[in-house]
Amino acid sequence: ELPPRPRSHTVTTTSSSFTANLSASSSTLAYDKEFLRTLPGLLMVTEIVLGLLVWTLIAGTEYFLYPAFGWVMFVAVFYWVLTIFFLIIYMTMTYTRIPQVPWTTVGLCFNGSAFILYLIAAIVDASSVTKELDSHNYNSWAASSFFAFVVTSCYAGNTYFSFISWRSRTLQ
Repeated sequence: ELPPRPRSHTVTTTSSSFTANLSASSSTLAYDKEFLRTLPGLLMVTEIVLGLLVWTLIAGTEYFLYPAFGWVMFVAVFYWVLTIFFLIIYMTMTYTRIPQVPWTTVGLCFNGSAFILYLIAAIVDASSVTKELDSHNYNSWAASSFFAFVVTSCYAGNTYFSFISWRSRTLQ
């Protein structure tokens, strides 16, 4: 049996520049009041409000009996939560305190994927709405389909603005 090794009592700590910059700059929380007055800001608020309508109109029905509506629910709730997250990031100007993240690329990927998946979900939603399926839920599903297409167009607009921002950033 080997004797136990003596323990070292030396503790070494290191600090990265990332944590030093983050702690130094996060003492005050900025608020960008003007963001909501821009077209991308208005589109984000519209995406949140109408996205909420999309998933609540479906959630109030027996959507779980039909897999197509489960897909629409997933896309609607997933992007609703992420859009709120990004709105908070833009409103609090968090992107200025974390410069290591390529925010223009992240915004383009987010809005582009939201546009594509919401377009698919809106088409699935619209093609799944029939009076024969369940006439009790017909109006809710039809309304959710309409609002899904409106939200899709909002994400298309934000994808365009994200692309313009990304392109101007990469050309510099």
